Amino acid sequence: MDRNKECYCGSGKKFKKCHGPIFDKVALFARRGAEVPEFEMLKLPPHIEGIKKAAKINIHLLDEVAKLIKPGVSTATLDKFIHDTTYAMGGVPATLGYDGYPNSSCISLNEIVCHGIPDEETILEEGDILNIDCTTIFDGFYADASRMYTVGNISDERQKLVDVAKEALNRGVAAVKPWGFTGDIGHAVQTYVESLGYSVVTEFGGHGIGIEFHEEPFIAHVGTPGDGMLMVPGMVFTIEPMINAGVPDLFVDEDDNWTAFTADGKDSAQWEHTVLVTETGCEVLVY
Repeated sequence: MDRNKECYCGSGKKFKKCHGPIFDKVALFARRGAEVPEFEMLKLPPHIEGIKKAAKINIHLLDEVAKLIKPGVSTATLDKFIHDTTYAMGGVPATLGYDGYPNSSCISLNEIVCHGIPDEETILEEGDILNIDCTTIFDGFYADASRMYTVGNISDERQKLVDVAKEALNRGVAAVKPWGFTGDIGHAVQTYVESLGYSVVTEFGGHGIGIEFHEEPFIAHVGTPGDGMLMVPGMVFTIEPMINAGVPDLFVDEDDNWTAFTADGKDSAQWEHTVLVTETGCEVLVY
């Protein structure tokens, strides 16, 4: 666009004083052979505000569902709370009906890596660990996050796994910097996790989000510094490392085609944030 005209983002500044320098830098990296994001992957201020509004609902869900977690409660009860509260707050559960998925959240216990389907038969027991993952649509924008929860008193081994998974997420988020690469995120997660004897799932990863449920780029949680896509201010994506106590391998239940179990039956844990790449680092939008 004309560099002397008002920037497309609506800031009121001329393009050359606003997004012009960012586009110039992206073009420089592209000429050097780097993988760079498409223009559509950079969120504008109205998009970011929309994501933040959806985030308020999503954060509330993950805060409040914790109050229901105790021995004897079914995962269906937790999912119903998420479903009813989402609609009561004006949102829509993004997972409900997505590629045929039957529920408003994913609830994954112990050896389930991800995509656990809530039901009346799965009852929480003392010592369980579980991940609750929910995504909210509000006014056309998406917010996505997951957290680990514990049921009563858990073993030291399970507590350490939960803590390692949380620190892995924190290290991945800390690696998000403008003009770095998505491989930096994977490297930060992988080196920390493997140094403690745990493993990182590679079949699933983070993803772009905001205007659609799943957008580019794919965020791997293993990697090499400098590899992957260039991180540019305006990109929004999830970081959601899945950490296994044993081997990184998994298998998907053939009956429901969703539930992913660890191959060796050992426990798995995951935390997820949605982050925005800023001009100085990153901002956590959903947690």
